[in-house]
Amino acid sequence: MAPDPRTQLTAVRAPHGAKDVTLTFGDGRNYTYPNGILRGYCPCAGCQGHGGAIVFQAGNNEELRDITQVGNYALGLTWGDSHSSGIYSFRYLRTLGELLEEHGTDGLRELGELPRK
Repeated sequence: MAPDPRTQLTAVRAPHGAKDVTLTFGDGRNYTYPNGILRGYCPCAGCQGHGGAIVFQAGNNEELRDITQVGNYALGLTWGDSHSSGIYSFRYLRTLGELLEEHGTDGLRELGELPRK
């Protein structure tokens, strides 16, 4: 079974010092993620616990220092305060991109929580 192109990354653009990251998926869709959204919706257990909704965490360091690929399914992000335990699956990033497109940055912050899928 071939991978779903909607959840496969083909490009990552995050210039040094930029306030956002642009991801391109296998179906050609591009989404631009403000660093504050990525950090606020960090999916790691330290930020979110082990169950329930993913809750927006405001007030954290939003300086993105490094991006690494985790296997063939996720990105690891390292923030200015050295927080790096969040593994952002490509599927999760696609969902965040679609929500950003639907609600905008402010609207997604105001949602406050996302269901776990």
